[in-house]
Amino acid sequence: MNLDDIRKLDKDDLLELLGLQRKRSRGARIAETFGTFGLGLLVGAGIALAFAPKPGRELRDEIRDRLQRKPSDGEGRGAGSARGA
Repeated sequence: MNLDDIRKLDKDDLLELLGLQRKRSRGARIAETFGTFGLGLLVGAGIALAFAPKPGRELRDEIRDRLQRKPSDGEGRGAGSARGA
């Protein structure tokens, strides 16, 4: 290592040579966590839109119909309840 190499070193390089590292602040860790969470939300929403079985309006209408349907309509019953057990 010559003098030019030493001049090019920054604070992080010098700490790394000594086997040390800078401590990140709490705010930086929180920002990184929220950033990762936000990226996960975007990726998940993109995958959900890419693999949606129907266009948005049709899917919303079907979900609304299923939520408004009464339990006595026969959906949601197990195979054992149909036998009268």
